[in-house]
Amino acid sequence: MKKFLTFLAVTALIISCSKKETTSVSGETDSTKIVDSINAARTKINDSIKSTNQFKNFTGPHKLTHNSIKGSGTISFEKIDGEKDHYNVSGQLKSGKNALEIKGFIAVVSDKHMNFTGTISQSISGNENGKPDVRKGTKTFMSKDGGKTYRLQDMVNGSGFVDHIDIHF
Repeated sequence: MKKFLTFLAVTALIISCSKKETTSVSGETDSTKIVDSINAARTKINDSIKSTNQFKNFTGPHKLTHNSIKGSGTISFEKIDGEKDHYNVSGQLKSGKNALEIKGFIAVVSDKHMNFTGTISQSISGNENGKPDVRKGTKTFMSKDGGKTYRLQDMVNGSGFVDHIDIHF
């Protein structure tokens, strides 16, 4: 019985270690190429949809005003390639010792709202003798006149006074 089991084990080992024929995978390669080409076409379509603005295009320079600073300055919107309704922004307004500077990123989230992430720094001579006031983080600009003017909603500055910082289109 031992010899029989040994013979069976050796036979199984020989059969399992024998070289087998390889099968052709050309059919699998063809289907992979088809799937890859479909995915490439979908990616191209999705990228074109993603980069198309859903809202008005704000690219370019615009008027920037502050209720405590005489005159107006400019703020520039630069569209971020491949992004829908996203802009890099920078602008400034100066009059005498008073100054306002805005630098950051804006995402237009609706016809009436823009979310700004960055820094708004101002120095107003009438507020604590011109001590710089810096606001960082995400702030909202909102329009109540159909998109002609967007006003910063975080209106109270570090000195406790109300600021009207407006972007005019």
